Amino acid sequence: MCGILGLLSHDPSIDVAQEICEGLALLQHRGQDACGIVTCGPKGRFYQCKANGMVRDVFDAHSLSRLVGGMGIGHVRYPTAGSSHHAEAQPFYVNSPYGIVFAHNGNLINTAELLHFMDATAHRHINTNSDSELLLNIFADNLQKTGKFRINEEDIFNAIGHLTVQAKGAYACVAMLAGFGIIAFRDPNGIRPLGMASRKTATGGTDYLFASESVVADASGFTNWEDVKPGEAVIITRSSVSRRQVAKPAAFSPDIFEYVYFARPDSVLDGVSVPDTSRVAALNLAQKLKLPYREGFIKNRYVGRTFIMPGQQLRQKNVRKKLNAMALEFVDKNVLIVDDSIVRGTTSKEIIQMAKDVGAKKVIVASCAPPIRFSNVYGIDMPSRAELVAHNRDTEAVAKEIGADLVIFQKLDDLVSSVRQFNPSIPQFDCSVFTGEYVTGGVDEAYLQGLERLRADNVKEKTLVGGVSNIEGKGGRGMQGNSVNGAHVNGDLQPSVGDDGPTYGDDTVGLHNGWNLN
Repeated sequence: MCGILGLLSHDPSIDVAQEICEGLALLQHRGQDACGIVTCGPKGRFYQCKANGMVRDVFDAHSLSRLVGGMGIGHVRYPTAGSSHHAEAQPFYVNSPYGIVFAHNGNLINTAELLHFMDATAHRHINTNSDSELLLNIFADNLQKTGKFRINEEDIFNAIGHLTVQAKGAYACVAMLAGFGIIAFRDPNGIRPLGMASRKTATGGTDYLFASESVVADASGFTNWEDVKPGEAVIITRSSVSRRQVAKPAAFSPDIFEYVYFARPDSVLDGVSVPDTSRVAALNLAQKLKLPYREGFIKNRYVGRTFIMPGQQLRQKNVRKKLNAMALEFVDKNVLIVDDSIVRGTTSKEIIQMAKDVGAKKVIVASCAPPIRFSNVYGIDMPSRAELVAHNRDTEAVAKEIGADLVIFQKLDDLVSSVRQFNPSIPQFDCSVFTGEYVTGGVDEAYLQGLERLRADNVKEKTLVGGVSNIEGKGGRGMQGNSVNGAHVNGDLQPSVGDDGPTYGDDTVGLHNGWNLN
């Protein structure tokens, strides 16, 4: 998963980097691998700071002070395909046309087709393994076709509309055009979340925010939170707000796993509040069964989310660092442990053993989600079906695998009903991790096998040489070696209209980068 954010201040003299950083910290649960901010200052100049690491580690007062400008976009990343190399930290940038910065949450399912188009027709160089860079270049190529010295909102809407025909999959995106404004759009099915809010200033102007989750708006004093509609594009400048439905109608299908696991409990996505799932379910279950509710494990909140840690050994090691069993609640008792979901089974297996180690007689596990048996192709990293504990296993086999005396799974129909009750206008959800049915179509066994190879932990834990060339079969132009360390490059760039020839350095070359400067 990833988290995206865009902010435009009514007053261009007010630097927005500090507020974007605070917003990214609120989205940290959506990605812990890398983060970045790009701002736009006077004369359309971009300023950048991005690197691998958590928000608190990448940004400090000094680096933020160098991010000049009254509008900017930010991103927190967990890689769902390709490598964890710092060059894939977002936002991405292209200088032509007009100077565009771009951040994306989701995953495309037709990358091979688009890469061929980029290489053979558009003649644009894709320098990383990230489909986000690919999506940016599709957008840039569509704008380039206008041939205009300066573009307007109509040109941007047309470019995004064409992109929604070209790109298949899930994408919630924010972009920034140098000296122009910020843009947001969402795929036709609305699979990944994105919303906007506004805030009145003391001088009578209005600041605008885009974010993956509403919690950012709440914490920053923004109001009038509104979801960007599926297939909708929104363009905000300091003089206007323009909105348009740019994609052909498709079935609105937000990913139900957002509500089960990923989103913060204080967020509202597409009109649906998100529970702190296991607690809410456990409390209601305890009341129904007339049994005492107890917090049997103490959580160390300074250990990251184990589900999105890149490596099975690291995940297992951190489960016991993250949770500690309270013996008093387990000794000589039959216990029912309620969890939001069982994915790989790593956490479940460890906590069941921890409960038994401190004296539990029997351990029953109830999952608030149905069995997760299939890959997610829309931006949630589930490396392979074989790693999912419920894949090709019935409930009894799952219980045996994780060491439970009994496992009880939520029924899918009941899960859908519980979410839809808050927004009956949602016709359906993407439930592909439970059913193997993909709302966009275009996902077959060959695609799934290829994606699983890309996402394998052993691929993400090493640096890939040759970029997209080595993975996607793209011909011959991948960067060899690591001649330019993009997260540390220092320089300025004045965006201009012109030729977009091959760039053989990192995507950050030429941008003023504030990370790790002495």
